[in-house]
Amino acid sequence: MPAIIEIKNLKKHFGKVKAVDGIDISVNQGEIFGFLGPNGAGKTTAIRCMMDFIRPTAGEIKILGKDARLNAAGLKSDIGYLPGSVRLYDSWSGEDHINFSSSFGGDKVRAEKLAAKLDLDLKIKFHHLSSGNKQKLGVILALMKKPKVLIMDEPTLALDPLLQNSVHHLLLESRKAGATIFISSHNLSEVERICDRVGIIRAGKMLTVENIKSLKEKRMHTVTAIFSEEFKSKDFEVAGVQNIEEIDDTLVISVKGEINPLLSELAKHKLKDLEVSHATLEEIFLEFYQH
Repeated sequence: MPAIIEIKNLKKHFGKVKAVDGIDISVNQGEIFGFLGPNGAGKTTAIRCMMDFIRPTAGEIKILGKDARLNAAGLKSDIGYLPGSVRLYDSWSGEDHINFSSSFGGDKVRAEKLAAKLDLDLKIKFHHLSSGNKQKLGVILALMKKPKVLIMDEPTLALDPLLQNSVHHLLLESRKAGATIFISSHNLSEVERICDRVGIIRAGKMLTVENIKSLKEKRMHTVTAIFSEEFKSKDFEVAGVQNIEEIDDTLVISVKGEINPLLSELAKHKLKDLEVSHATLEEIFLEFYQH
């Protein structure tokens, strides 16, 4: 199956500043792909190139099999876009924006239903809206035409946790309806919750693109072992063990990579309890940024 979004060797330089420096990303049909990195890593620049708001220095971007630059105008009808900072017409109400969008393909009834779900008063003018309500309106405008592709820069920016959950639910509904979704974020719990794969970017370069589950599994584990007999912590300094903390009859062991050597050693002892937990995405993310 051909990729819905395909980015090859994308570069965008601003003079000597290499904002994006040769990234490759492929996003499949019906996938939610998380583009993860801190502010300044190159996420927004890459998205602006995808939307043809700025022109790449080099590289190729295809969306729905079409060159994103040569077919920019036509592709806009199939893409729901949310910028990182929602800026709309100050003197227009939410209803005005929806009416305008519905004049070129947006579904007004769907927009009104979305507004009800997000508890947004469409009568209020944009410049009177809080930052969170401005974000809600941006999400509604991106979703109202049931796009084939969603490209969203920080979709839950300025939203409280309950509203973040509402937006996540809407994105999952869109994926179920067949949409392919590309979101940039530095909200690690958001990416971990809804994305199928994640690409981590640092200083304009991709560090990794992986399935979230496999990324977590192959990185770090925390093993908590409670012993019912005497033990020596040095016996557990086996391959992959990064740190051992001893608290009375308990060892808390950090393991990187393969966990079986440690489990084999633990099996030689009598235990009261054993707990193995995967690293959070935040711990993995911090590991990448420590190097």
